[in-house]
Amino acid sequence: MTFASFQNDTRHRLEQHLDGLLQNPVATRLAEAMRYSLLDGGKRLRPTLVRAAAESLKAEADTWLYPAAALEMVHVYSLIHDDLPAMDDDDLRRGKATNHRAFDEATAILAGDALQSLAFEHLSLAPGLSADNRLTMVGLLARQAGHAGMAGGQMLDLQAEGQQLGLDDLAHIHRLKTGALIESALHLGALCTNEPLSSATRSNLSLFGQALGLAFQITDDILDVTADTATLGKPQGSDMALNKSTYVQLLGLEGARREARQHTEAALAALDQLGVNAQSPLRALTGYVLNRDY
Repeated sequence: MTFASFQNDTRHRLEQHLDGLLQNPVATRLAEAMRYSLLDGGKRLRPTLVRAAAESLKAEADTWLYPAAALEMVHVYSLIHDDLPAMDDDDLRRGKATNHRAFDEATAILAGDALQSLAFEHLSLAPGLSADNRLTMVGLLARQAGHAGMAGGQMLDLQAEGQQLGLDDLAHIHRLKTGALIESALHLGALCTNEPLSSATRSNLSLFGQALGLAFQITDDILDVTADTATLGKPQGSDMALNKSTYVQLLGLEGARREARQHTEAALAALDQLGVNAQSPLRALTGYVLNRDY
């Protein structure tokens, strides 16, 4: 299977799975708002990483699906909240109106809250996984999404608006805001094996996730300057409009491209340490992150 086929198959199976949720809602408008953002496409990078890690480490077929869906729900909740007027105040996400524009602010807040809760409920019910591994997954995702991970990174990102950051501070923010869920995807996939993971495996998964997360974010910074709004599916130049420090601002366009390549090479080196072969979708996904156009 080519990587494009792997990614498309993952996206199709994930979206079929997500579409089966929220069929009998208590609050219809809330469910509509949740589905509006949950089923609006997107790259589905994090679920693809969960599956790629699971299959690279020889997990049983389809054990990746519930953890991947849970992770995507957490990611989508974060996007809904990130777009709110109190945060980035965006009108466009994935080529259509942001949740609070399509509904209203209160509904968008509740949709994000409810997706976060549903993610952990869903993960706790994952079939084919041991109770110990499900509990470990819940703890891992909660930690990486919370104050010590994504939410903490978002707070630092808000505080940094209008400030000139150095490279180390900028990398720290992005390791939390973006990299935490990317790193989570790899560990969730690895835990689908139901086998104990060695400390070396855990360490190299983290190194890979951290390097891939920075390569992803630097490429985002580059695309914010070079791509148009129609391709991005969100306003071009939005980081500049918010006066945020970016890799392009600090290093220039060519410098940012070199930095992205260096982190990509570090990610591939971690895969070498993991013993992941050349046919693994993890390797192809690494190249995709660097060379994507949205």
